[in-house]
Amino acid sequence: MSPGHSPRQFRLDQPVVGPGVPLTDAQWARIEPLLPNRTPKRGDRWREHRQVIDAIAFKFQTGTWWVHLPDRYGSWRGVYNRLRMWAVDGTWERVFITLVAQADADEDLTWAVSVDSTIVRAHQHAAGARKKGALAHEPGDHAIGRSCGGLTTKIHLAADDRCRPLAFHLTAGQAGDAPAFTEVTARLRVPRRRGRPRTRPEVVLADKAYSSRAIREHLRRRGIRAVIPVPADQRGHRLRRGSRGGRPPSFDREAYKQRNTVERCVNRLKQWRGIATRYEKNATIYLAGLHIVGIFLWSA
Repeated sequence: MSPGHSPRQFRLDQPVVGPGVPLTDAQWARIEPLLPNRTPKRGDRWREHRQVIDAIAFKFQTGTWWVHLPDRYGSWRGVYNRLRMWAVDGTWERVFITLVAQADADEDLTWAVSVDSTIVRAHQHAAGARKKGALAHEPGDHAIGRSCGGLTTKIHLAADDRCRPLAFHLTAGQAGDAPAFTEVTARLRVPRRRGRPRTRPEVVLADKAYSSRAIREHLRRRGIRAVIPVPADQRGHRLRRGSRGGRPPSFDREAYKQRNTVERCVNRLKQWRGIATRYEKNATIYLAGLHIVGIFLWSA
């Protein structure tokens, strides 16, 4: 879950992406070749991709209303339409995955992966999306749940050892962590120059919420080492069964110290106010916002 780690735990070489920060020239040089080509028609008021991405980033960084986008970005409808179009056709996710793949090819990615989740409050403006005519692959509940804490969405994610996101999955806020574990790990697909995409980490680190026989067996079948502590109730149940309880799962206490990388990744994502609070009605659009934050982080 989202913790209260002190700033001292962030590495100095990790850039902070604060509110209103546009793409740098170096970031744009990496992102531009990955974007769709589009030749504007005669008389078409088509804006450059860079300007539109800066506008979308400004919106998610500040959490402002779409209608309040600064005039320098032009019509907010054009910005939103491109955000929506690229969310539906998977462009944002493809750019995000390609940047991760480039880091893997440059040996800038280790495969010690941490998994966790965080709850974000859904603003009242995020509620009320119509089910009829929903976007493709949009969940029926729009990944919004209602509990004693109000309207919430839960972000399930995996992160590398440098606090960079690798995969996202959205559910309603009241959903459990363990049932979404396989959904998150299934989204770990990093293309390579030759052969199949890599989908298996070397080790997965997770907290006690993921300590279940099903998850451990799932990782064991895939040849992935699990570093997950055993809760006290599970430990006591095994001891009460005596010899029938079997051996306790192995646990690398030293390796587990690195699990906080996913919590620090959450802190970096929530520097964007439109991510820390969900304002988007459709989960597809909100997920695109997460991929855009990932694009900024991986291209930095």
